[in-house]
Amino acid sequence: WLGLRKIYSITQQGHYLLRIELQDWRGNRRHIEYSFSLGGPSTNFTLQLSRMSGSIPNALPEHAQLRFSTGDTASSSSCPQSHLGGWWHSECEETNLNGKYVTPRARGRLDRGKGLYWKPKKGRYYLLKSTKIMIHPTDLKNFD
Repeated sequence: WLGLRKIYSITQQGHYLLRIELQDWRGNRRHIEYSFSLGGPSTNFTLQLSRMSGSIPNALPEHAQLRFSTGDTASSSSCPQSHLGGWWHSECEETNLNGKYVTPRARGRLDRGKGLYWKPKKGRYYLLKSTKIMIHPTDLKNFD
């Protein structure tokens, strides 16, 4: 994890895309890309997303101001306490890519809500083996 202050500093240099790559326990790999803006420390690193493309259904709210929160900074939401990690929570059900690493239990039963997962609004849980969250400039020609 690079850290929010460093990511914020980088994104202030130009326009960036956010790419999230996910791998489930069956070896399936999926991704999604967003255009995004990230606020600074005074906004609790508020994230605003707009989906661009991808091979997995969207599970994060678009065009909403999502504040980063952790178990020790959460106020109205108990998501960080119950999901064991800081994240841009809007609802506790949508996704958690910064939680506890949990493997599937015997006979494929899932510990939903306890591990790393991606859950679209009208879809199933994807319990994840690995996640990558990356940013890259939208205009690589001017990035020297």
